[in-house]
Amino acid sequence: MANPVREFLGGVGALLRGFTLLLRKPRLFLLGALPALITSLVFLALFVLLVVNLTDLADWATPFADGWDPLWQGLLRGAVSVAVLAGSLLLMVVLFTTVTLTLGGPIYDKVTELVEKELGNDPGELDEPLMASMWRAVRQSLAIVAVSLLVTVFVFAIGFIPLVGQVVGPVLAAVLGGWLLAVELLASAFDRRGLTTIRERRRHMGTRRARVLGYAVPTYFLLAIPFLAVVVFPAATAGAVLLTRELVPTPPYRPDPKGPLPGPGAPDGQLPGGPFPGGHGQG
Repeated sequence: MANPVREFLGGVGALLRGFTLLLRKPRLFLLGALPALITSLVFLALFVLLVVNLTDLADWATPFADGWDPLWQGLLRGAVSVAVLAGSLLLMVVLFTTVTLTLGGPIYDKVTELVEKELGNDPGELDEPLMASMWRAVRQSLAIVAVSLLVTVFVFAIGFIPLVGQVVGPVLAAVLGGWLLAVELLASAFDRRGLTTIRERRRHMGTRRARVLGYAVPTYFLLAIPFLAVVVFPAATAGAVLLTRELVPTPPYRPDPKGPLPGPGAPDGQLPGGPFPGGHGQG
C-alpha cells in the first residue's frame, strides 16, 4: 500500500513541476494568466463586498439569537460568519475555475497540448465535433457547480456548531472544494485520453486519492488568494497534465482515423513503437 504522506507530497510535486514547465514558456504563461486576471478582478470585488457585509449577514441569518446572552450570541454568529466565509470561498474557487476555463478555454487547451508534447507520447486531441465538445463541457461544469452549492450548504450547516464548526468547516471546504477543483482542472488531459465523463475522472482519481489531494488542496488555497491565482492557474493546468499521466499511465485504446492510441486496451495489448514511459507493455 502506498504511503499516504509520500503520495500527498507527490501531488504537491505535480503542481510545482507545472510551474517549472510553464516558466520555460513565458509568453504562453503570460497568455494563460490573462483570463485568470480578468476573473480575479471580478471575484475580488465580490469577495470584498461579502466581507464588508459579513456581520450583517450573520445577524440576518440568526434573528432568533437577538435575545441571547452576548457570549452565546457572539459564538453562534461568529461560527455562522466563518461558515459563510468558508462556503463562499469554496464556491468562489470552483466558480473561478469554471469561469476562467470558459474565458480561456483555447489557451488552456494549448497549455495542455504543449505539456503533453514536451513530455512525449502525446495522445492527441479528442476526435469530437466542436459543438458536442462545448455542450459536454457546459453540462459537466454546471454539474460541478451544483455539487459545489450542496457542499457549501453542508459547510454552512457545520458552521452552526460553536467552536467545532469554526475548525471543521474550513477543513471540509478545502478538502471537498479541492477535490471538485481537481475534477474540473483534469478535464482537458482526461479528454485527450478519451475519458470524457466525470465518472471516469472520479474513478481514476479515486485510485490515488492522497496524491490528487496533494495537488488539489494547495491549488485550492492558492486560487483563493486574489491575484496570486493569476500566476497559479496556468501552472495548475500544466500540473494537471502531470497528475493525469500518473493516474492514467497508458492512454486507453479508442478507434481513431489516424490510428489507434497506444494503451492496454489496444488489440493484443501492443504499444506501437515500444513501451509507453511510465507504463508497461503486455505479453
